Amino acid sequence: MELAVLIVAAVIVALMVVLAIKTVRIVPQARARNIERFGRYRKTLEPGMNFIIPFVDRVKPSIDLREQVVSFKGQPVITEDNLVVLIDTVLFFQVTDPRAADYEIVNYIQAIEQITATMLRSVIGSMDLEQTLTSRDKINTSLRGVLDDASGKWGIRVTRVEIKAIDPPKSVIEAMEKQMRAEREKRAAILNAEGVRQSKILTAEGEKQSQILRAEGERQGSILRAEGQAQAIETVFQAIHENDPDPKLLAYQYLQTLPQLAQGEGNTVWVIPSEVTSALRMVTSAFDGSRQASGSAPGDGPPAAANGPVPRRRPAEPRAPAAAGLPPVPAQAISPEAAGQSAVPGLAAGQPAVPGLDGLLRPPGPPGAPASEPDRQADGQ
Repeated sequence: MELAVLIVAAVIVALMVVLAIKTVRIVPQARARNIERFGRYRKTLEPGMNFIIPFVDRVKPSIDLREQVVSFKGQPVITEDNLVVLIDTVLFFQVTDPRAADYEIVNYIQAIEQITATMLRSVIGSMDLEQTLTSRDKINTSLRGVLDDASGKWGIRVTRVEIKAIDPPKSVIEAMEKQMRAEREKRAAILNAEGVRQSKILTAEGEKQSQILRAEGERQGSILRAEGQAQAIETVFQAIHENDPDPKLLAYQYLQTLPQLAQGEGNTVWVIPSEVTSALRMVTSAFDGSRQASGSAPGDGPPAAANGPVPRRRPAEPRAPAAAGLPPVPAQAISPEAAGQSAVPGLAAGQPAVPGLDGLLRPPGPPGAPASEPDRQADGQ
């Protein structure tokens, strides 16, 4: 009897435990569970501890209320230019109404995948491949709007739709790579041309500035040289007028500069200026003046006696041949006895009074005498 009582007590306790377990339902945070009583929706359990009637109320599976991410791969879509591309999409959604998500549609994830593929074909079918690759934001916005409207009655809110990848055909990819390579080569060629153009412009500008500066420097140098020459000429002219030189000295200085005309390497012919005759005349007059000052005149013999017979006059001594356009110079003025002395002060003995003109003033030898070596060289020239 006692054993039967213990068995009954144990059964009652077990029933009470099972009843307690069936009566209490604990729902985690961000979860929801729908309750059906006799097959009909009764309520949705909130997060926390909830009580139900066991064996009367049936608790359905838990529904996650957090935002969820679903990735759909390989959706084939045909573009406007008849190219088949594979598009991978990522969908972000959240269940806002557990009752609608449970009773309005059987599988809302599969429904979202199918409606996403349908809307991709509709949106991308109106674009070519170039627009498809460059209009992702437009595609995302269009898909999000359509999916949000379609899934609203399912108790689902689509928060974001992103296109993860667009894979054109292999042949199209190769053509795009060639086009991109050609475009880059074109930009590189344009940049190189621009660089060469800019370099030439800068080089030309530099040469222009250099030539301008060089011309300016030459101009300033020419001006300074001209001013220096003008000052030098003015100084010499002023010194000449202040010292009042003798015309004979000026003629001698003029004759001294004549040999410098023949010192050039390319001078094969020496043209004597017409002014040299005047200079020689001045030098000749200087020699005549010095002879007259010494009391002897060329061609004059000794004075006649007062009462004696008049002596015969000595024949005139031969004179040096006159240069072209010059008066004859007496041989006495350049006799060999006077050759050792300089007729012009400041010249060494034996040096001709006029450099380069000693052949013109040299007295001729006696008739029939052989010519000297310098004479023969002069005649050969």
